[in-house]
Amino acid sequence: MGLFDKLKNIISKKETTQDSKTELYDQGLAKTRQEFVSKLNILGIKYTKVSEEYFEELENILIMADIGVNTVFKFMDRIRKRVKEENIVDTNYLKEVIVDELFIIYVNETSLSDKLNMAPSGPTVLLFVGVNGVGKTTTIGKLAYKYQTQGKKVMLIAGDTFRAGAVQQLEEWANKTSSLFYGREKTDPAGVIYDGLIKAQEEKADIVLIDTAGRLQNKVNLMKELEKINKVISRLIPGAPHETLLIIDATTGQNGILQAQSFKEIVNITGIVLTKLDGTAKGGIVLAIKEEVNIPVKFVGLGEKMTDLQTFDIENYIYGLFKDMI
Repeated sequence: MGLFDKLKNIISKKETTQDSKTELYDQGLAKTRQEFVSKLNILGIKYTKVSEEYFEELENILIMADIGVNTVFKFMDRIRKRVKEENIVDTNYLKEVIVDELFIIYVNETSLSDKLNMAPSGPTVLLFVGVNGVGKTTTIGKLAYKYQTQGKKVMLIAGDTFRAGAVQQLEEWANKTSSLFYGREKTDPAGVIYDGLIKAQEEKADIVLIDTAGRLQNKVNLMKELEKINKVISRLIPGAPHETLLIIDATTGQNGILQAQSFKEIVNITGIVLTKLDGTAKGGIVLAIKEEVNIPVKFVGLGEKMTDLQTFDIENYIYGLFKDMI
């Protein structure tokens, strides 16, 4: 049980050296943990021996945690296989196998990195995509604050030029975070982004955060728009955008997975920002995204404060999810 022992060590270490980030994950995943882990624990009390009824209830618990139907079916196949191969009859021991296999879902693909790709010189350009209402503009504002507090010169560019109030909303975040800003309403987004990047180079900005329109109804139009935006960015700054981040609202559950799959068809998504993870009991969506879309989660929103948008940390996530189980 190598991985399970590693998990126990992670949780033990986090318990003894709990810092502010670990506390955020602890609080942010409380709803998921209470719903998910308590049900697993009750299941272990209800059934002391492994049975088909146990498997059926386990499958239902995992689906309700929004780990994703396809992921759950594959996961259950692996659990059944291990039960057979290792001749497991005790559900208390099987609980260790379950945690072990859930951990494997995220860590077995070492090529996935949650680290941001930063430019070796010149501005690092981060392009943000996602449907309206997922917290895209707020996320950009929180990231601007994060980089400002690290001493970076940040610029926000409003590429969502036609939605009413979008440009002003981003400008307010720029003022709030003492960031540079560029935006114009009701005009070609690629042109605005081009002019904004010229200004960013003149001002010697370290980080450029670009907002885009959140339309997904017409994929062809959005694809053309994003293609044009990408060409403009890479022409001015070779190798940019350095990251294209998709914003997903964790409370939308499986709808968020569908959004990720749709955007993946349109543009090269390099990472996901999962907002409102603290507002859902379905924190298993992190595992579903990894398994079904194969894009790393780079940031998670664990609260409303400026500091509550955190770099994704698998150890803190595992701790927040399973601390009451081990």
